Amino acid sequence: MVSASNNRIGNTMSVVKRGNSKNWYIHFQFNGETFIKSSRTTIKKVAEQMEIEWKAQLHSETYQGRKQRITLSDAFEQYKLSKQGIASYRNLIAYETVLRRLLPMRKHVDDLTAHDLERFKRDRVAEGVGAESIKYGLLLIRGTLKFAKQLGYQVAEINYPQVNLPKSPLRYLSDDEERRLLVALDPMRQGAGLTPVADRSAEMQRVLQDSFDLVILLLDTGARYSEIANIEWARIDLTERTIHLWRSKVQNETILYMSDRVFEVLSRRASNMTSRFVFNNRDGGSRGYCTQAIRKAILRAGLQNVRVHTLRHTHASRLIQNGMSVYEVKEILGHSDIKTTLRYSHLESRQVTAKARDVINRLNSRG
Repeated sequence: MVSASNNRIGNTMSVVKRGNSKNWYIHFQFNGETFIKSSRTTIKKVAEQMEIEWKAQLHSETYQGRKQRITLSDAFEQYKLSKQGIASYRNLIAYETVLRRLLPMRKHVDDLTAHDLERFKRDRVAEGVGAESIKYGLLLIRGTLKFAKQLGYQVAEINYPQVNLPKSPLRYLSDDEERRLLVALDPMRQGAGLTPVADRSAEMQRVLQDSFDLVILLLDTGARYSEIANIEWARIDLTERTIHLWRSKVQNETILYMSDRVFEVLSRRASNMTSRFVFNNRDGGSRGYCTQAIRKAILRAGLQNVRVHTLRHTHASRLIQNGMSVYEVKEILGHSDIKTTLRYSHLESRQVTAKARDVINRLNSRG
C-alpha cells in the first residue's frame, strides 16, 4: 500500500524558486491534484523536509481518512498561487488587504462561521463600499474555501450572506458635484483633524496629493481604479501626451491621449519621481487598493450614492452627452463586449431625440 502511494506522490523532490521570491516553493502532484505553497524559508534542506512532511500528511489523509487543517491566511496564499497568470489576478491582489483587515485570517477554515462573513459584509457596508465590491470579496472567500476543499483540507459548510445588487439609474457626477469633490480632496485644505499645512510631514502631504491627483486621472481617463492606481511610468509618454493603458481585466491595451489637466498632473509628478509607479505606497511599491481617503472625501462633499467607480461612469456619460457614440465610448473604456457599454445607451438616445426636436423645429419655422 505504501509503495503504491509513493508512486502516486512521487519520490523526486519538487522544491523550486518562483519569480523574484527568495523563498523556496514546494510544488508537486498527488492523485491528479497540484499542490503548491511557499516554504517561507531560504534554506533548501528545510524546504525539502517540509515537502516530505506534507506528502506524508497527504498520504495519511487519503489512506487513513484524516484531513489536515489550514488557516484562512494559508488557504488564501495557496488560492492566490493557483490564480497567477489570469486576467483578474491583480484585482485579487489589490483586494487582499481588505480581506486581511476585516477577516479572522488566523482562524482555521473549518472554524469559519456565517457570522464571520456577515460581520465582513456589515463592516464593508459601514465603510460606504458598493454592493459589487462586497460581492467580489465574498466570491474570493468562497473561492478560497472551495480550493482548500479540493486540496483535501477540512472546510466548514457555510451559508454565505446575500448581497443584492441594486437596480438603480446610472449615477454620474454633475459639474457642481465634481467641483465639490475636488474641493474636499484639495491637498492644501485646512480642517478639523488635519495638521496645519506648514506642520505636515512629507508623507502626509504625499498621501493627500496622491488622492487628489488620482481622482483627476480617473475623471479624465475613465479608467478602472486599479488601471490607474498601479500604473508604471513606463506607460506614460509625456512627449506624445499619451498613456499606454494595460487593461488586465480584459487583457487589452488602450492608448489614451491626456487632457490638459492630466498632462499637468503627470508632468508635476514626473518632476518628483521616486518610484517606477506613478502612485506608490510608503515603501515605493504599487499603491494597490487604497480608496479610503477618496471615500471619505465623497462623504465630506455630501455626495449621495457615489462610489469610486462613479468617476468612470462620469467620464463615459460626458463623452456620450457631448456627441460620441456608444461604440466610440466602448473603445475608450476598453470594454470587450458592447453589451457592457450599452448601459449608457439611454444617454445617446436622449441626444438623438434632442436632435430630432431641433430638426422638427427648423422644419416648422419654414411655415
